[in-house]
Amino acid sequence: MDSLKKKGKMTPIYTTPKTSDFDKMVSEQTCTNPCCFFCIMKEPDPSLRRAGIESCFKEMPLIGDDQPHVLVLSGLWNIAMTQPDDPEFPSLGIFDCMASFIDKGINDRCWLLRDQNIYIPYYAAHVIGSYTMNKVEFAEKAILAGVIPPLMELLRGKISWVEQRVAVRALGHLASYERTFEAVAAYEDEVVRLGMHLASTCLDEVYVKFVGEKDKSKRSKYHCDLLTRGVGGLEMENRKAEEWASQLQCWSLYLLNCFACKERSLNLICKQEFLKNLSGMWGGLVNHSSPAGVGLIRILCYSKYGRKSISESKDVLENLCHLSRSSDDWQYMAIDCLLLLLKDPDTRYKVIEIATMFLIDLVELKSLGDRSRLGETITKALLLDYKQSKFRIKNSQVQKALQETWELKVERRKREKVMSEEKVEERRVLGNLIKQQANHLFWLGDVEAAVKSYTEALDACPLKLRKERMVLYSNRAQCYLMLGDPDAAIRDSTRALCLSNPANSHGKSLWRRSQAYDMKGLARESLMDCIMFINGCINSETSNRLKIPYYAARMISKHMDATWLFANAQSKATISHLREVQESDDDYEISSNEDQECDEMMSMMMEKKSIASGLSTIIEEPLIVKERNWRETKRARRRNKAVVARSM
Repeated sequence: MDSLKKKGKMTPIYTTPKTSDFDKMVSEQTCTNPCCFFCIMKEPDPSLRRAGIESCFKEMPLIGDDQPHVLVLSGLWNIAMTQPDDPEFPSLGIFDCMASFIDKGINDRCWLLRDQNIYIPYYAAHVIGSYTMNKVEFAEKAILAGVIPPLMELLRGKISWVEQRVAVRALGHLASYERTFEAVAAYEDEVVRLGMHLASTCLDEVYVKFVGEKDKSKRSKYHCDLLTRGVGGLEMENRKAEEWASQLQCWSLYLLNCFACKERSLNLICKQEFLKNLSGMWGGLVNHSSPAGVGLIRILCYSKYGRKSISESKDVLENLCHLSRSSDDWQYMAIDCLLLLLKDPDTRYKVIEIATMFLIDLVELKSLGDRSRLGETITKALLLDYKQSKFRIKNSQVQKALQETWELKVERRKREKVMSEEKVEERRVLGNLIKQQANHLFWLGDVEAAVKSYTEALDACPLKLRKERMVLYSNRAQCYLMLGDPDAAIRDSTRALCLSNPANSHGKSLWRRSQAYDMKGLARESLMDCIMFINGCINSETSNRLKIPYYAARMISKHMDATWLFANAQSKATISHLREVQESDDDYEISSNEDQECDEMMSMMMEKKSIASGLSTIIEEPLIVKERNWRETKRARRRNKAVVARSM
């Protein structure tokens, strides 16, 4: 597509009108051309109007190149987007017209590069996708009109990634219906391979060819126009490109979902390299309505072949485990996947040693979204064959974790079920006294002793007192943070969040887990917890002036770069550029330390991410006494102590 932007000057595209504006434009349009689409739309007689529109759809791709087709296509795009269920245009041949325009754009390059025709294939494919979005009857008409071959050409990348985006969207809608799936499946092997390739590489493609191109004059002009609708500068272009790239990835995964649901081409989709890539596809903050990679992984877990393949990928399992213990909207999908793997006898003992250490923290989860008694379901899956599993599991930590779960959810529950109200109250008082002792030890700085006391308080506190136990777990998590044990802090803060009502709503635990994830370098999980923490601050703010803790804002800022949709693409592009510079330098000599130098450059580029190993709180930085007088040092210590006090 580089040749497209080198061809002469391209006039600005018409800004797409709203429906009311389009109607007004039609009413004001005057011309002497009897085939003018706008004149036909003004026809008051419904039968004549329909006949004229039908004739227009047949003749538009065939008539002279001097006609402003792009304006008509832009208007049709707007109508299809706002009225996708209106049967008028689909019944009058709009699909044949759009398919012909795509064919013309692919096969007649001279026509494509003339005037504003470069926009037409995009609009045509978008119209097809919009009208086939909801109605199977429209999808059947589209199939009969022969839209699949031209859409496949766009999917192959015959024009650019912009057209691939709308082509994969349209094909995904067509493949989602039982009555039209086979028409798409006629290209099954190619569609699946292209879908996998697009999902894996589209972010790199969009970054290299658009977002990473800082010289605006080198960006494809029509891409900029389509992204911004003629309004907005460089920042708007980049923001929309990020959104579209995420949609391109998610729609590619949606198309693959259509085949995975029917257990088709699983041998391709379940390749280990793709599964590894898949587990890292999350859609980003710009496309939070799509489950992205985890959505397809869950579909694969419904099939025996898919479960077998996923159970053999350590990377996929670890990503699922981290997601299951997060505040991400798709947490429940990760839990579903792990439960399906645990319930299958053929995969249970391949995943149990990894999954157990994460799922045990969720056994007291009451509900999550529309799923009730989820903790009970998790407990049953973990203890499915508890007595036999003790002999099959060699990892002593896992054995201990299962034993603790058995004690908590079976033995202790039995004992407390027959406990009198007086005994419950007695244990509540005892637990509270031990908690106060633990708090006192914490303030004295004996954090390890405080951990032991909080543990004793948890043992004393009855299971039914969820709120009290939530506070105990959360406070112990703070102790583990102070001791530099992020894994233990994540476990306890997760258990506290499971006990909160609703789940994942306890602000202090969210912030503590965000810090712990930050210590482990898990930027996405830390970011999601921090966002949830800030949302809680906003919702609980009673004053007119909104106050967001600056330490939370700093955490957000820190992780936005690391979790940016194009973060990996940017890193790859930078490394590639450095290597090109090295290879093109005539004076460059290959030394035995070349690999070490490359590693050093990569470390420099990832400098921001390396900070993730530190505890990101307002007391993370050591006091530099040499640069402060004693009064400043004293004030700083008081502030730090006040922050810790508020967090308990």
